[in-house]
Amino acid sequence: MPVTLQGGSGITDSADRKKILDLARRSVEAAAAGKPLPDIPSGEVFRREGGAFVTLRKDGLLRGCIGHFTGTGPLGRTVIEMAASAAVNDPRFPKVNSEEVDELELEISLLSPMILARPEDVVPGIHGIYIKSGFRSGTLLPQVAIEQEWDRETFLSHTCLKAGLSPDSFRQEDVQIYTYTAEVFGDSEKGADSE
Repeated sequence: MPVTLQGGSGITDSADRKKILDLARRSVEAAAAGKPLPDIPSGEVFRREGGAFVTLRKDGLLRGCIGHFTGTGPLGRTVIEMAASAAVNDPRFPKVNSEEVDELELEISLLSPMILARPEDVVPGIHGIYIKSGFRSGTLLPQVAIEQEWDRETFLSHTCLKAGLSPDSFRQEDVQIYTYTAEVFGDSEKGADSE
């Protein structure tokens, strides 16, 4: 079940969140139908800079997740591109088809800048982790630790595995660990200020 975290971009206004979710959903619908993606709407919230991930779930299960840590331009463009990519470019899943779009729950994670960290700096449920070693890298969003009820070491180990590294690689000096926070909200907020 999606969770609400505060952090990341500082967009706490529920009307702005609804606008971002609506843009993401329209982008998923267009990508699934093979139609042109929507234009970036006007409004201050869409001109902000920052990274974002868009997560799609169907029947509570992951259906796609794509993001960009620093964004691909203004937030509006990043949301459009990441939502469309989550629908049709996540290599772990078949492309979303038009018939299933209404069954999808969307979740948006607006990210703060990343900070170089040590393993002991990681706070599960607050931080997302990005781990890098050579050409290998992987990330897990902050909400994953909450959803899976992981402690720090388990969270770090799973992020290493996602990067294609051994689970205890986070202890090695040549492995870089970055933390970030996220403001997470989604369809499950409809009709409520929080999840």
